[in-house]
Amino acid sequence: MTTDVALQTYFAEAASWDRDRAAQSGRVLRLVGAIAVAGWICALAACVALAAAMPLKRIEPFVIRVDNTTGLVDVVPVYAGEATLPQAVTRYFLDHYVSLCERFDFDTAESDYDQCGAFHSASMNQAWAARWARSNPASPLNRYRDGATLTAQVSSVSFFTRASGLGDLAQVRYLLTQRSAAGAVQSVTHWIATVQYAYGVPSTDAQLRLWNPLGFRILAFHAEPEVLHEDALSRGEVAAAADGSGGTP
Repeated sequence: MTTDVALQTYFAEAASWDRDRAAQSGRVLRLVGAIAVAGWICALAACVALAAAMPLKRIEPFVIRVDNTTGLVDVVPVYAGEATLPQAVTRYFLDHYVSLCERFDFDTAESDYDQCGAFHSASMNQAWAARWARSNPASPLNRYRDGATLTAQVSSVSFFTRASGLGDLAQVRYLLTQRSAAGAVQSVTHWIATVQYAYGVPSTDAQLRLWNPLGFRILAFHAEPEVLHEDALSRGEVAAAADGSGGTP
Protein backbone atom coordinates (compact mmCIF):
# COMPACT_ATOMS: atom_id res chain seq x y z
CA MET A 1 0.00 0.00 0.00
CA THR A 2 2.79 2.31 0.90
CA THR A 3 4.54 1.47 -2.37
CA ASP A 4 1.46 2.38 -4.44
CA VAL A 5 1.18 5.76 -2.74
CA ALA A 6 4.83 6.47 -3.38
CA LEU A 7 4.46 5.53 -7.05
CA GLN A 8 1.42 7.73 -7.47
CA THR A 9 3.24 10.59 -5.83
CA TYR A 10 6.22 10.06 -8.13
CA PHE A 11 4.05 9.91 -11.24
CA ALA A 12 2.20 13.06 -10.17
CA GLU A 13 5.45 14.94 -9.66
CA ALA A 14 6.76 13.67 -13.05
CA ALA A 15 3.57 14.83 -14.79
CA SER A 16 3.84 18.24 -13.08
CA TRP A 17 7.47 18.51 -14.20
CA ASP A 18 6.48 17.69 -17.77
CA ARG A 19 3.74 20.35 -17.66
CA ASP A 20 6.21 22.92 -16.35
CA ARG A 21 8.69 22.08 -19.11
CA ALA A 22 5.99 22.30 -21.77
CA ALA A 23 4.78 25.64 -20.37
CA GLN A 24 8.34 26.97 -20.32
CA SER A 25 8.91 25.86 -23.94
CA GLY A 26 5.67 27.63 -24.92
CA ARG A 27 6.79 30.83 -23.25
CA VAL A 28 10.18 30.67 -25.00
CA LEU A 29 8.50 30.11 -28.38
CA ARG A 30 6.13 33.03 -27.83
CA LEU A 31 9.06 35.28 -26.83
CA VAL A 32 11.06 34.25 -29.88
CA GLY A 33 8.02 34.85 -32.08
CA ALA A 34 7.46 38.30 -30.60
CA ILE A 35 11.12 39.22 -31.15
CA ALA A 36 10.93 37.99 -34.76
CA VAL A 37 7.75 39.99 -35.42
CA ALA A 38 9.31 43.12 -33.87
CA GLY A 39 12.39 42.64 -36.05
CA TRP A 40 10.27 42.40 -39.22
CA ILE A 41 8.30 45.48 -38.22
CA CYS A 42 11.54 47.45 -37.70
CA ALA A 43 12.90 46.25 -41.05
CA LEU A 44 9.71 47.24 -42.87
CA ALA A 45 9.67 50.62 -41.11
CA ALA A 46 13.29 51.21 -42.18
CA CYS A 47 12.46 50.31 -45.79
CA VAL A 48 9.48 52.68 -45.80
CA ALA A 49 11.57 55.50 -44.29
CA LEU A 50 14.35 54.92 -46.85
CA ALA A 51 11.88 54.91 -49.74
CA ALA A 52 10.32 58.13 -48.46
CA ALA A 53 13.73 59.79 -48.10
CA MET A 54 15.03 58.78 -51.54
CA PRO A 55 13.49 61.78 -53.40
CA LEU A 56 15.24 64.11 -50.93
CA LYS A 57 18.64 62.57 -51.55
CA ARG A 58 20.61 64.57 -54.14
CA ILE A 59 24.12 65.79 -54.80
CA GLU A 60 24.69 69.50 -54.18
CA PRO A 61 27.76 70.71 -56.11
CA PHE A 62 29.58 73.76 -54.81
CA VAL A 63 32.46 75.94 -55.88
CA ILE A 64 35.24 76.99 -53.53
CA ARG A 65 36.72 80.40 -54.28
CA VAL A 66 40.15 81.62 -53.17
CA ASP A 67 40.91 85.33 -53.11
CA ASN A 68 44.13 85.93 -55.06
CA THR A 69 45.11 88.86 -52.84
CA THR A 70 44.19 87.80 -49.30
CA GLY A 71 44.08 84.03 -49.71
CA LEU A 72 40.68 83.87 -47.99
CA VAL A 73 38.56 80.88 -48.94
CA ASP A 74 34.78 80.94 -49.25
CA VAL A 75 32.04 78.96 -50.94
CA VAL A 76 30.41 80.58 -53.96
CA PRO A 77 26.64 80.80 -53.31
CA VAL A 78 24.35 78.84 -55.63
CA TYR A 79 21.63 80.80 -57.42
CA ALA A 80 18.28 79.24 -56.48
CA GLY A 81 16.05 81.57 -58.49
CA GLU A 82 15.12 83.83 -55.58
CA ALA A 83 18.26 85.60 -54.39
CA THR A 84 19.67 88.68 -56.10
CA LEU A 85 21.90 87.65 -58.97
CA PRO A 86 25.56 88.48 -58.42
CA GLN A 87 27.10 91.22 -60.52
CA ALA A 88 29.32 88.66 -62.22
CA VAL A 89 26.30 87.14 -63.97
CA THR A 90 24.94 90.55 -64.97
CA ARG A 91 28.39 91.58 -66.16
CA TYR A 92 28.50 88.48 -68.37
CA PHE A 93 25.10 89.23 -69.91
CA LEU A 94 26.01 92.86 -70.58
CA ASP A 95 29.33 91.89 -72.15
CA HIS A 96 27.62 89.21 -74.24
CA TYR A 97 24.82 91.54 -75.33
CA VAL A 98 27.10 94.38 -76.41
CA SER A 99 29.58 92.07 -78.16
CA LEU A 100 26.74 90.34 -80.00
CA CYS A 101 24.34 93.16 -80.79
CA GLU A 102 26.84 95.89 -81.64
CA ARG A 103 28.68 93.80 -84.20
CA PHE A 104 27.76 93.18 -87.82
CA ASP A 105 28.71 90.44 -90.20
CA PHE A 106 26.43 89.71 -93.12
CA ASP A 107 26.96 85.95 -92.71
CA THR A 108 25.67 85.95 -89.12
CA ALA A 109 23.38 89.00 -89.27
CA GLU A 110 20.12 87.05 -89.23
CA SER A 111 21.14 84.84 -86.30
CA ASP A 112 22.51 87.84 -84.37
CA TYR A 113 19.30 89.77 -84.97
CA ASP A 114 17.14 86.96 -83.55
CA GLN A 115 19.43 86.28 -80.60
CA CYS A 116 19.56 89.96 -79.60
CA GLY A 117 15.76 90.01 -79.62
CA ALA A 118 15.81 87.37 -76.88
CA PHE A 119 17.24 90.00 -74.50
CA HIS A 120 14.90 92.88 -75.40
CA SER A 121 11.76 94.19 -73.80
CA ALA A 122 8.77 94.71 -76.10
CA SER A 123 9.55 98.39 -76.67
CA MET A 124 13.22 97.63 -77.29
CA ASN A 125 12.28 95.02 -79.89
CA GLN A 126 10.21 97.61 -81.76
CA ALA A 127 13.17 99.99 -81.85
CA TRP A 128 15.44 97.09 -82.83
CA ALA A 129 13.20 96.18 -85.79
CA ALA A 130 13.09 99.82 -86.93
CA ARG A 131 16.88 100.06 -86.71
CA TRP A 132 17.37 97.04 -88.95
CA ALA A 133 14.60 97.83 -91.43
CA ARG A 134 15.71 97.99 -95.06
CA SER A 135 13.85 101.29 -95.39
CA ASN A 136 16.14 102.84 -92.77
CA PRO A 137 19.21 104.35 -94.51
CA ALA A 138 21.20 103.90 -91.27
CA SER A 139 20.37 100.19 -91.11
CA PRO A 140 23.53 98.07 -90.91
CA LEU A 141 22.12 96.08 -93.83
CA ASN A 142 22.45 99.24 -95.92
CA ARG A 143 25.57 100.75 -94.36
CA TYR A 144 27.73 97.65 -94.71
CA ARG A 145 26.33 96.09 -97.85
CA ASP A 146 29.77 96.46 -99.45
CA GLY A 147 30.97 93.54 -97.29
CA ALA A 148 32.43 95.54 -94.42
CA THR A 149 32.20 94.08 -90.92
CA LEU A 150 32.05 95.47 -87.40
CA THR A 151 33.29 93.81 -84.25
CA ALA A 152 32.75 94.99 -80.67
CA GLN A 153 35.19 94.48 -77.81
CA VAL A 154 34.02 95.41 -74.30
CA SER A 155 36.69 97.10 -72.21
CA SER A 156 34.79 97.75 -68.95
CA VAL A 157 31.41 97.40 -67.24
CA SER A 158 30.43 99.71 -64.36
CA PHE A 159 27.31 99.48 -62.21
CA PHE A 160 25.36 102.36 -60.69
CA THR A 161 22.77 102.56 -57.93
CA ARG A 162 19.95 105.06 -58.07
CA ALA A 163 19.15 107.38 -55.16
CA SER A 164 16.17 105.11 -54.43
CA GLY A 165 18.58 102.22 -53.90
CA LEU A 166 17.59 100.42 -57.10
CA GLY A 167 20.59 99.04 -58.96
CA ASP A 168 19.43 98.60 -62.54
CA LEU A 169 21.88 100.81 -64.44
CA ALA A 170 25.23 99.98 -65.99
CA GLN A 171 27.74 101.74 -68.18
CA VAL A 172 29.58 99.70 -70.79
CA ARG A 173 32.66 100.96 -72.58
CA TYR A 174 33.65 99.19 -75.78
CA LEU A 175 35.65 99.50 -78.98
CA LEU A 176 34.16 99.20 -82.46
CA THR A 177 36.50 97.96 -85.15
CA GLN A 178 35.40 98.35 -88.75
CA ARG A 179 37.05 96.22 -91.41
CA SER A 180 36.74 96.33 -95.14
CA ALA A 181 35.61 93.36 -97.18
CA ALA A 182 39.28 92.49 -97.66
CA GLY A 183 39.82 92.38 -93.87
CA ALA A 184 41.84 95.56 -93.49
CA VAL A 185 41.11 97.68 -90.41
CA GLN A 186 39.40 100.90 -91.51
CA SER A 187 38.68 102.51 -88.15
CA VAL A 188 38.68 101.91 -84.41
CA THR A 189 36.30 104.02 -82.33
CA HIS A 190 35.49 104.20 -78.62
CA TRP A 191 31.89 103.99 -77.47
CA ILE A 192 30.10 104.22 -74.14
CA ALA A 193 26.62 102.81 -73.57
CA THR A 194 24.24 103.47 -70.71
CA VAL A 195 22.09 100.40 -70.13
CA GLN A 196 18.99 99.86 -68.02
CA TYR A 197 18.36 96.19 -67.33
CA ALA A 198 16.17 93.88 -65.28
CA TYR A 199 15.52 90.18 -64.71
CA GLY A 200 12.13 88.76 -65.57
CA VAL A 201 10.46 85.42 -66.23
CA PRO A 202 12.42 83.37 -68.80
CA SER A 203 10.69 82.79 -72.14
CA THR A 204 8.68 79.61 -72.65
CA ASP A 205 10.15 79.30 -76.15
CA ALA A 206 12.89 76.66 -76.10
CA GLN A 207 15.23 78.53 -78.43
CA LEU A 208 14.87 81.87 -76.63
CA ARG A 209 15.37 80.14 -73.28
CA LEU A 210 18.54 78.54 -74.65
CA TRP A 211 19.91 82.00 -75.51
CA ASN A 212 18.62 83.71 -72.36
CA PRO A 213 17.93 81.14 -69.60
CA LEU A 214 17.61 83.65 -66.73
CA GLY A 215 15.21 86.15 -68.27
CA PHE A 216 17.75 89.00 -68.54
CA ARG A 217 16.11 92.03 -70.17
CA ILE A 218 17.50 95.20 -71.73
CA LEU A 219 15.00 97.94 -70.96
CA ALA A 220 16.95 100.86 -72.44
CA PHE A 221 20.21 101.13 -74.36
CA HIS A 222 21.82 104.43 -75.30
CA ALA A 223 25.25 104.41 -76.96
CA GLU A 224 27.33 107.38 -78.02
CA PRO A 225 30.93 107.86 -79.14
CA GLU A 226 33.38 108.52 -76.36
CA VAL A 227 35.54 111.57 -77.11
CA LEU A 228 39.20 110.83 -76.44
CA HIS A 229 42.44 112.61 -77.18
CA GLU A 230 44.27 111.08 -80.12
CA ASP A 231 47.11 109.98 -77.86
CA ALA A 232 44.68 107.94 -75.75
CA LEU A 233 44.49 105.30 -78.46
CA SER A 234 47.94 103.76 -78.31
CA ARG A 235 49.39 101.46 -80.87
CA GLY A 236 48.91 98.50 -78.55
CA GLU A 237 45.25 99.35 -78.12
CA VAL A 238 44.76 99.52 -81.89
CA ALA A 239 46.42 96.15 -82.28
CA ALA A 240 44.24 94.62 -79.55
CA ALA A 241 41.15 96.09 -81.17
CA ALA A 242 42.16 94.69 -84.53
CA ASP A 243 42.16 91.19 -83.01
CA GLY A 244 38.87 91.63 -81.10
CA SER A 245 35.18 91.57 -82.05
CA GLY A 246 33.02 94.60 -82.98
CA GLY A 247 29.52 96.03 -83.42
CA THR A 248 27.08 98.44 -84.95
CA PRO A 249 27.02 102.08 -83.70
